Parts: sequence; C-alpha cells; structure tokens
Amino acid sequence: MLPVGDGQEIFYEVAGNPDGIPAVFVHGGPGGGTSRQSFCFFDPRAYRIIRFDQRGCGRSTPSVADPAADVDELLEVNTTAHLIADMERLRTHLNIDRWLVFGGSWGSTLSLAYAQAHPDKVLALVLRGIFLLRKTELDFYYNGGAGHIFPEYWDEFLGAVDEHLRPAADDIHGRTRIDGVDLIEQYHRLLHSSDWDTVTDAARRWSMWEGLTSHLDIPHTPGDHGQQAFDVAFARIENHYFVNHAFIGDGQLLEPGNIDKIRDIPAVIVQGRYDVVCPMKSAWQLHRAWPEAEFHVSDRSGHAADEAQTAARLVAATDNFARRFG
Repeated sequence: MLPVGDGQEIFYEVAGNPDGIPAVFVHGGPGGGTSRQSFCFFDPRAYRIIRFDQRGCGRSTPSVADPAADVDELLEVNTTAHLIADMERLRTHLNIDRWLVFGGSWGSTLSLAYAQAHPDKVLALVLRGIFLLRKTELDFYYNGGAGHIFPEYWDEFLGAVDEHLRPAADDIHGRTRIDGVDLIEQYHRLLHSSDWDTVTDAARRWSMWEGLTSHLDIPHTPGDHGQQAFDVAFARIENHYFVNHAFIGDGQLLEPGNIDKIRDIPAVIVQGRYDVVCPMKSAWQLHRAWPEAEFHVSDRSGHAADEAQTAARLVAATDNFARRFG
C-alpha cells in the first residue's frame, strides 16, 4: 500500500524480473481495479511488471463501495490530475526512471493523459480500446446508440431510471432516449442516493451494461461485473468521471500540441473492429493525428482485452518492445 495524500492509499503489486524493463498496467473503468490478468500481457523474464488499483477501487483504500463512506468527499479528490500524480508517486517510490505504459479503455485515456503530462518518463506506450472521453463517445454508449445493438441489455440498463424519464421498450418510434434527458446524469442521482438498495441496484445495472457488451462473443459470466463491491466502486467512480468529462477538455487528448508531446514515443495502438464500448472511430482519429504510432485493427474482436486476436496483438507488442529495449 502506498500513501498518496488526501487520506488515500493505493494498492500496487510488482511481478516478473526485478531487473527487467519496467512496465505499468493502467486499468480501465475508471473504477475497474486490476486482476492477475494484468500480468499476462508481459513476458515475466523480460519485464518488471507493476499493476496498481486507482483511487477508491480494488484494494486501494478508502473504497467508495463502503456503505459508510462519505462518497462525495472521496470523489472530490479523485480526478485525472490526482491519478496522474499517483502514477508519478508510484514511479518515484519504485525508483524507476522511465517505464512502458500499457492501458486499455479508460486505461488508454489515463495513459495518454499521463504521457502528455510526463513524456520524458514514458519509454513506450501500448494502448487498447481507445477512449478519448468526449461527449460524442459518452452519448453513443450511455444515451442510446449502443442500445440499437444490445436492446435486451439496454432495457435492463434503463430499468433503474424513473419510468417517465426513459423511453419505453416497445416505443413504436424506436427511441433510445427521451429528448433532454441525460442518462449519465440520471444515474449520478441514483448512485448518490441515501438509500443503499437504490445505490446497489443502479450500480449493478450500470456495471452489467458494460460487462455484457464488452465482448464480440458474449461470455457466460461477465467477470467481476455483478459482484456488489465491484459494481458500486466501478459505477460510482466511472459515473463521477463521466459527469465531469474526466476533468479534461472535450477533444483535449487529440489537440495537435498535445499529440506533439508524445509523437516521438514508440507506441502501438490495438483496436477491436466491433468494439461497442469504445467504438473504433476514436482509435481511427488518434491514428490519423498520430501516424507515427503502430496501428492494428482486430477484425474479430470487441472491446475486451482477453479476446484472442486482441490479446495476441498486445502480447506481440510487448514482446517486440522487450526485444527493442532489453
């Protein structure tokens, strides 16, 4: 556990070769926490592998999933700038000069933001399921677009919202959203309710929406999604960031001046063609703005990192960097 200020301690774990290439795994969500799977993308003979749980989730403390927690107080000190500072504190604590930064989904957002803030500390970037946290991306996934692809799961997602604020499942006009209603805002109210049953029901629906739509081939079990402690931390933190647009400007990560800061960092981008959570358009726009980075499309993958084609490309990327920097 590493104290990072504001009463927060982040969990971290180091594995692999103590003298290997330092590599940090940046998990998604935000609020998703890490699992042992984080290590599987790196050859442990070549890499010193670091994984950590971002503030408020996983094994980091205090957790926003604690029913007794002052969630507003905890989230006030949970921003992109705080997470970037935590990564720097961890890097310094581990006496690392530069490290390979590996992130997918929200992890790609934070990895890009970190690299643009500290380009001299990044040896290389491996990015998957690109998420630039723009309003268009949030609207597509949380305000109806993805509901056209997963209507049965969309109905479940809508179930937490007051009936007069959600489109009916049998709406003859095919609406997936009521004009003027932002479902992210509606969920924000539910996730901050004083009634714990309301919080846990909303958290489960929010979490399962992502868990069930992340794979091209829908798995029998959606991983940690559906487990109460995970769901509450995941939903509360993710929603907090989305309501606040990740505390960055819309399109900020694509601005030419910010891309120029990372242009010379060796990088690999891997994107699932059928990613519904983080649709490919964002990855394509990042590729156009940053053609120096290798760009690979997995034509048989959705959003998840463990889908065969995406996983193979990610492992190939870290193996290639191991040969380059080892």
